[in-house]
Amino acid sequence: MRGGIMIKPEGELKVSFGYQCNSNRDSSCEDSDEYETLPELRRNSSFSCLSGAALSANATLANTNICNGLIGAEILPSWDSPNSFRRVPSSPTLSRLDILSSSLQSSLSNLSCSPSTPDSDSYLLKSMSPPSRSEGFLNAMEVQVAGGAAGEDRVQAVCSEENGWLFCAIYDGFNGRDAADFLAGTLYETIVFYFNLLDWESSQESIKASSGLDLDGSLPYIEDDSNTINEERFLPQIYRDRGSNVDNVSKNAPCAKPKISTDSFRHGVLDSLQRALSQAENDFLYMVEQEMEDRPDLVSVGSCVLVVLLHGKDLYTLNLGDSRAVLATYGDGDFMNGSERLKAIQLTDSHTVDDEGERMRVLCDHPDDPMTIVAGRVKGKLKVTRAFGVGYLKKKKLNDALMGILQVRNLLSPPYVSTQPSLNVHRISKSDCFVVVGSDGLFDFFTNDEAVKLVHSYILSNPSGDPAKFLLEQLVVRAANCAGFSMEELMNIPAGRRRKYHDDVTVIVIILGTNQRTTKASTCV
Repeated sequence: MRGGIMIKPEGELKVSFGYQCNSNRDSSCEDSDEYETLPELRRNSSFSCLSGAALSANATLANTNICNGLIGAEILPSWDSPNSFRRVPSSPTLSRLDILSSSLQSSLSNLSCSPSTPDSDSYLLKSMSPPSRSEGFLNAMEVQVAGGAAGEDRVQAVCSEENGWLFCAIYDGFNGRDAADFLAGTLYETIVFYFNLLDWESSQESIKASSGLDLDGSLPYIEDDSNTINEERFLPQIYRDRGSNVDNVSKNAPCAKPKISTDSFRHGVLDSLQRALSQAENDFLYMVEQEMEDRPDLVSVGSCVLVVLLHGKDLYTLNLGDSRAVLATYGDGDFMNGSERLKAIQLTDSHTVDDEGERMRVLCDHPDDPMTIVAGRVKGKLKVTRAFGVGYLKKKKLNDALMGILQVRNLLSPPYVSTQPSLNVHRISKSDCFVVVGSDGLFDFFTNDEAVKLVHSYILSNPSGDPAKFLLEQLVVRAANCAGFSMEELMNIPAGRRRKYHDDVTVIVIILGTNQRTTKASTCV
């Protein structure tokens, strides 16, 4: 993608990738040497292009030897493509997880952090022969991948040209990059496994339904007076509490059974995302326990998690922590009336002590601990209330690995930080324009409305430009103004010291399109 960028110092803009689909075969980008023409996308895709960029502020080790160094030496290099998308074969499901599990001294079914019963997800992950990738939910023979690291942030994007789906993730690490690296190396493959498992479970449910049996494990939906689907056994608790975020079954649906089936599948996708995250958490904490004698700092390493999956016209989100996905939409009324008022709708929750709902939840979970929140932080340590990793706030054994002032005093009723994600599915409409996906560093300087307005104005004036880079440029300008520096002065401050003025920042902008606009793809190099 083209478009000027003012961030010049070498090594500061750590990640910058773009992927563009054009309906015009004579588009200027196809004639540019900066693009490589790729095969046509199927028309069931709901996005026309995306761009990603990341800027570092923290000084951090390049990698870790966690899991005997396999993540850094074998897994992450296969994912990292920080300056362009590149085509890779769709590797057999669990190939990366097999590498990891082979390095463990015990099988995943015996993880100290995981259930050890034969019904546990860990047992299934190790013992079940997974379906073929071509038969799964994210079925693809090959994919386009891009991603990399900036400071403690990690970003990933995976796109299927043949089927038009898009997977994006931002892992905002803290206290080190180990947790974010682990997620970047394993979560996508784990999610694919559970999607394949979902396909298998769905086929089993269809067999049960056709036989007329009401067996345990079926999907018992209840339709209330407002035609809203309420499902109790299949969804995780946090999702049942957030029922307003699930697309309701249309009141004008011509046939109830197909809509229930579609809605149940969406619920299944969200449940699969949560199960994959839970599996990754279990595996990570297990590895931390194995290595904490040599590296006790690992018990404090964690990461926020934001996953965005665009499949057909369904936009799924999973998040832990304070990263955000913000939808820019005209809304049905404004779009139909031709109004230009673009609205910013946050699709994710902010899991911090600043959120009154989250604050009250944490306090209610620990009624006998008067020191649950100290100085605006959970146990005086962490502002986010939900996060991946940070084992010392979840298990006493991991907290005991720390020494002196690093150890949490009076850890009365762990876990204090939840790994229960917020989950959401949004049905893309013609009035939806784009989605801004960003780590909290972006929103330290811009409100949701400001970010949307900046992207919108830039796209209008630079239709083939790079909105993610543009947002980073504007953030640096604002950060420099706040600090009383010129932009060049701010960017010349070394990483680590510059963290005083801005955080690591990762941005992905997904341009949506539902009017048959996605026909050709180009990879930015």
